[in-house]
Amino acid sequence: MNSAAVVSSVLIGVPLLGALLCLAFWSNPDRLKFCSVAVAMATLGAAGLAGILTYLPENHLFFFALPLAALVSILGQPAHPLHRSSWVLTLVFLGLGLGFLTQQGLTGASFLIAIVGLTAGLLYRHHSPLWPMSWWGIGAYSVAVVMAGVTALAEPPLSAIASLLGGAVLLPLMPLHAGYLAALTRLRGNLPPFLATLLPIAGLHSLARSIAVVPEFVAVGLSVLALISAVYGAMKALAQSRVRLRFAYGSLSFYSLMWWFAATTRSVEPGALVFVGAVALVTCGLLIAWQVVRTRYGDDVDPQSISGLAAGMPQYAVLFSLMSLAAIGLPPFGVFAGFVGLLLSPALSFSFALSIILAVWLAASWYILDMVQRLLFGSPRSDLRHTDLVQAERASLILVVLALLALGVLPTYFFGVGTETTTTSTEIGLAS
Repeated sequence: MNSAAVVSSVLIGVPLLGALLCLAFWSNPDRLKFCSVAVAMATLGAAGLAGILTYLPENHLFFFALPLAALVSILGQPAHPLHRSSWVLTLVFLGLGLGFLTQQGLTGASFLIAIVGLTAGLLYRHHSPLWPMSWWGIGAYSVAVVMAGVTALAEPPLSAIASLLGGAVLLPLMPLHAGYLAALTRLRGNLPPFLATLLPIAGLHSLARSIAVVPEFVAVGLSVLALISAVYGAMKALAQSRVRLRFAYGSLSFYSLMWWFAATTRSVEPGALVFVGAVALVTCGLLIAWQVVRTRYGDDVDPQSISGLAAGMPQYAVLFSLMSLAAIGLPPFGVFAGFVGLLLSPALSFSFALSIILAVWLAASWYILDMVQRLLFGSPRSDLRHTDLVQAERASLILVVLALLALGVLPTYFFGVGTETTTTSTEIGLAS
């Protein structure tokens, strides 16, 4: 067994075996949470050791992003019996996600089918007749399952087109974005923040394997669809009253921008890895930050009724403001670094479409500014009791901010992501 196979086995085995271990503490939520956090940290440490020993590919950002997202999403949740299943499922998803990144062919397709099938099953379990988005999401994931099978069994260009369609479900692109929206809004516990990281990373992995070999007319059509999807996501984000839907549509708009860059340049460059990783992590962090509000004021809290939190929750206000600055693409955070990396691609030339991209960027960022202004700096309500961050919540949000800062300041040296070469599928994943 070569070193790549050993690393793959370790990265997959640690979270999956850890999920089984955590079941031994099922009756004690505090110990179960501690065990889940420890397993996520062990997986992150294993990825770090493999990176130091150069057993990971050069562009290995995602091997750190997934266990980090698992760690912060579990850490930011209060210890409660209702959250036990989501902690264990997060570790299962983590193992499956690392399996998809490290395996190819039928084995890699099997891991992807397991991810998509488990997500669809959870949506079915938590579906509501009053919320048809769950059914649209299940339908989108059914498409992804079929496309994963076709990708593994068919020959190019059919396999490449199937890989793109499956990737459009995971790295959301209109009209196949319903699965992503449903996962972020209908699932419970810490699963929405973690899946906000896992699904786009898996989608970009599928995109990277196929964008260079699809027919030219497919790439042209994809670039047009990406522009439409970006505008649609930005407008929907501005119109939403539900906070999690706002985050979901805002990230849809940003991911659509990345689809346009990939279709236009016919490649997934290192800047795209930084961009997608940063948007995924900032969406994860924003969902964790909103969970803090829901923990204090109820799951059904009306966001319009909460304002002026900065006075009573100064630590929360600082960390939420920093994540918001990262989300709207300001330096020195990772979203900015990734977007600039995309703009500076040597294969890209100025066009009218690029001016639309910049306008969409501003529109998609506005929803965050509006929310921050109202939630943190609106008129304080004397009838609301404010409780600032507890230790675990504070640590979770700090880790997200530090990761976004590292992505922006040290994308080349810390994560091995450069800006000189184009990333191929073999650079993103380990050979099986």
